Amino acid sequence: MKNTLTWDEFSKVDMRVGTIVSAEIFKEVKNPAYKLLVDFGPLGKLKTSAQITNLYDAKSLIGKQVIAVVNFPPKQIANMMSECLILGGLGENKDVVLLQLERMMPNGTKIA
Repeated sequence: MKNTLTWDEFSKVDMRVGTIVSAEIFKEVKNPAYKLLVDFGPLGKLKTSAQITNLYDAKSLIGKQVIAVVNFPPKQIANMMSECLILGGLGENKDVVLLQLERMMPNGTKIA
């Protein structure tokens, strides 16, 4: 195994269900990316960026439910503070495929 975590360490990672409510090209970054706004229900709407332009069109992202880590500290990315990290699988060409739920769930649902 690579790096192992204790159960206590893993339990500190807060992963939640959210719905993408806006997506636009992030012109200010070096690598192609989108600026995303994700609705996490009671947690509010959080901003992030995602380098997923090879596989996803901005318009197709609106309304898509995603899974994200919501308890990282904010991170400066170009001229925006990223407030969450959307999760995905890393494909052969280093393209990110978004993790998705098998069925719709309320925004803010905790991933167990």
